[in-house]
Amino acid sequence: MKVAILSATPELYAEALHARPDVEVVAAAAWDAFEPVLRAAEAGARVLCEYPPAAKETDLKAVVDTCAASGVRLTFASPACHGEAFAVVRKGIADGGIGELTTILGSLDTGADGGVLSAAAPYLLDLANAVLGGELARQVYAQTNTVLGGQSAESAAVLTVRYRSGKVASFDLRRNPAATGRPVITFIGEKASVQYDAGPKLIDGVDAALGGEDLISSLLNDFLSEGDAPGPDGEAALRTFRIIQAACESAHAGQPVDLAP
Repeated sequence: MKVAILSATPELYAEALHARPDVEVVAAAAWDAFEPVLRAAEAGARVLCEYPPAAKETDLKAVVDTCAASGVRLTFASPACHGEAFAVVRKGIADGGIGELTTILGSLDTGADGGVLSAAAPYLLDLANAVLGGELARQVYAQTNTVLGGQSAESAAVLTVRYRSGKVASFDLRRNPAATGRPVITFIGEKASVQYDAGPKLIDGVDAALGGEDLISSLLNDFLSEGDAPGPDGEAALRTFRIIQAACESAHAGQPVDLAP
């Protein structure tokens, strides 16, 4: 199987894929040089992709459209969407275990470069998108500051998304050099709530180690499988990216931003 990787750190995935005898990594590039990945997709390679670190919707759409036209799998790297724990949470919500879902609350600390809206928000929005079945957002509101990082890019943000059904998601995003990069998200229903922690601690205390599943391995296994991949595809990534664009606009304007139907 031929695979192309589009990532700020392609070696993270390439090393694991090179170890598999059934996989040939034919292209690995960053977003500032993504043409090799487009050519690989046109040649029939599956594409594993990360969100672009800057506002490049035209580049993102080029990848999505090329993969769609070539009929190849495109999966965006959102590890928390993979694995058994989140699958159980999704099924429980779909089966009515918490009643009608009304509210989603999430938080994520990140040590990644750039503003927290682009570095952290996608991974919470992907989890919400998976549970909501791709429901479109209606309105986005964001507040940001640069106090924590002392940089021009936002180091903390609160993001609120209102979906077309009336459901509301609110996310707390922060820069933290010691961050695990694993989200925590709570789904609140009329009868109960359920929390999904993508990086639970094995024991309490300052030195507690992260437990839980190997989400990168789960992501790669799902990406390489022949069945339906649970991670976000190109259309889901575009929905997420447009919410982030609206969030940046909202933070700059100081007021909510409505998304086009």
